[in-house]
Amino acid sequence: MKLTVKPLKQKDAGRGLAAIDRVSMRELDLENGDYVVIDGGGEGQAVARVWPGYPEDEGRGIVRIDGRLRQEADVGIDDSVTVEPADVKPATSVTVALPQNLRIRGDIGPLVRDKLSGQAVTEGQTVPFSLSFGPMASSGQSVPLKIASTSPSGTVVITDSTSIEISETPAEQVSAGGAGASPEGVPEVTYEDIGGLDDELDQVREMIELPMRHPELFQQLGIEPPKGVLLHGPPGTGKTLMAKAVANEIDAHFETISGPEIMSKYYGESEEQLREVFEEAEENAPAIIFIDELDSIAAKREEAGGDVERRVVAQLLSLMDGLEERGRVTVIAATNRVDDIDPALRRGGRFDREIEIGVPDKEGRKEILQVHTRGMPLEDDVDLEHYAANTHGFVGADLESLAREGAMNALRRIRPDLDLESEEIDADVLESLQVTEDDFKEALKGIQPSAMREVFVEVPDITWNDVGGLEDTKERLRETIQWPLDYPEVFEQMDMEAAKGVLMYGPPGTGKTLLAKAVANEAESNFISIKGPELLNKYVGESEKGVREVFEKARSNAPTVIFFDEIDSIAGERGQRQADSGVGERVVSQLLTELDGLEELEDVVVIATTNRPDLIDSALLRPGRLDRHVHVPVPDEEGRKKIFEVHTRDKPLADAVDLDWLAAETEGYVGADIEAVCREASMAASREFINSVDPEEMADTVGNVLISKEHFEHALEEVNPSVTPETRERYEEIEEEFDSAEPAQEEDQLGRTFQ
Repeated sequence: MKLTVKPLKQKDAGRGLAAIDRVSMRELDLENGDYVVIDGGGEGQAVARVWPGYPEDEGRGIVRIDGRLRQEADVGIDDSVTVEPADVKPATSVTVALPQNLRIRGDIGPLVRDKLSGQAVTEGQTVPFSLSFGPMASSGQSVPLKIASTSPSGTVVITDSTSIEISETPAEQVSAGGAGASPEGVPEVTYEDIGGLDDELDQVREMIELPMRHPELFQQLGIEPPKGVLLHGPPGTGKTLMAKAVANEIDAHFETISGPEIMSKYYGESEEQLREVFEEAEENAPAIIFIDELDSIAAKREEAGGDVERRVVAQLLSLMDGLEERGRVTVIAATNRVDDIDPALRRGGRFDREIEIGVPDKEGRKEILQVHTRGMPLEDDVDLEHYAANTHGFVGADLESLAREGAMNALRRIRPDLDLESEEIDADVLESLQVTEDDFKEALKGIQPSAMREVFVEVPDITWNDVGGLEDTKERLRETIQWPLDYPEVFEQMDMEAAKGVLMYGPPGTGKTLLAKAVANEAESNFISIKGPELLNKYVGESEKGVREVFEKARSNAPTVIFFDEIDSIAGERGQRQADSGVGERVVSQLLTELDGLEELEDVVVIATTNRPDLIDSALLRPGRLDRHVHVPVPDEEGRKKIFEVHTRDKPLADAVDLDWLAAETEGYVGADIEAVCREASMAASREFINSVDPEEMADTVGNVLISKEHFEHALEEVNPSVTPETRERYEEIEEEFDSAEPAQEEDQLGRTFQ
């Protein structure tokens, strides 16, 4: 039966599977677990175990196989192959040859059998065997095992009862015979090794594979095929990896230009090296030229420091779009500084397509983790879904580090059992190696997301339950920040834009910063915290640049909450002309354009706090910028009781302590005052206990310590309310002003429009 080849999902790669849709399985009379021969019509053939296809492939006549099987069958993606049931016998014994640099003492046979169980193998074939250990482990590569001989001969299946023997001859010296054998062994990077970039990969393949395989399509349309692709995005997102995979999967000549390598001190030599690369590619067309770190050799000419750099850019321009036809040569370039590249390169006919390889979302992170843990002996309690949800801002390289660190933690556990002096590793130790949930938890603590390194703040572990009282305030914050992220379909249906920002104002100590932390945690988003004054810089233009960079980081790592603490320090009313050479006014202007400029803020919310809302520039407070004004008031009696509940949750209270009494006694106290009261009462109880007990008996009697009503009475004498009635009235007046100002502003605007 003729079927079309497609790539396998990341998590299923490396297991010798062929996912065939159920309709085709019925027509071929195949059951799940049967074996098929995949024939590409050339010399190669591959034998694979049948696996039910994915729901989206139903009835489309698709067979999904991974890069190794595609290489064995000598086919590419979208090629047609013949699939027929295979008569495969179970193997009684299989002899495998290990690479020379892999020294293991003892019987590694059971480990090989467990890993390869169910796979069909042929004599002379190279099979990838993942070993999360030893010299190959750190690079994340598989060990290429060579199948030296099988009994019976032909293609056989390794089962639980197969005897695995290790050949004395190393794999490098075993001759590659038999069907499907691949002299190069295991392909380096395949499409299944790239996670979370399906759309981008499709675009790259459409640009590169179609013109190379079917140039007649473009001739029929009367157009030139695209000539260049520019991949750009933050470091570590997989730009170079994607170029490697494309080069590996497409049967094309591949030339690499590493930017700094072609630079030479001799006049004209840099340009000559560039020309040589393009000539070599043209002679071996179809060919791909990959330029890594393009910004290092093609910076803007007006900003280039030296003459050589300008000449190299000019040479590259004429090679990519000169009078001579380039033929079937495609250029792929990668950079993480796309704005530094000479604009002449970024037009049609040179780099026709610019593809952003962004920071992966939750689903992408899960796929990347599946790629990197594919060969790991994971324990059942490791939930990759959980780690995908809790790694905001992580790029592929960070997730690879996470998986590697998890494996290293497992290695540290068994290190005492290793004889490091010996050249060989005990096979029993290898078998006992397992990566656990704790290994991953420990690894996560030490890795910062590289896409947000400069502004990264650990998402606080404070929940709504840690915020006592303030129910109305919490509800308004939930509506503004959590709802647009959790229920985007409702906002779409109502044709409603999410609020851009929230200003929380109120007396000091009422819990504004605490609320912002709880929001960041509950919204499950990245959290960038900016303390106002740290943006200000003595050099002209640097302060505004700081604001721009913060918003740029937030956009590329959305969803993000940007938290400005004490915003009055950088967003004071303009026109006052304080002695700061106008930097404050410029920062306000920059903030205004970022919040409501031409560039849309997608999934970015700004939270600002202040206890002086009257000092903030009025343009910032209009709708469309900081459009929700939330007063965080001095708590009432019910609120105070809830705050006491939060702060005494884990304290050993005496029965006589009545929280209702405490709430009634603390009129005018804010959250910070109540926390101080609880701390002072705990301190008084500790002081009394330490002074009355012998140091030797302390450990035995510490369980009897209780905080009594007297201790709280003492604390109330020590801690006074920090908000005076006058201050409280002032904030209530501001709230009334804000509430009345918003409709008035709109009426005023309407009046002006009609005039």
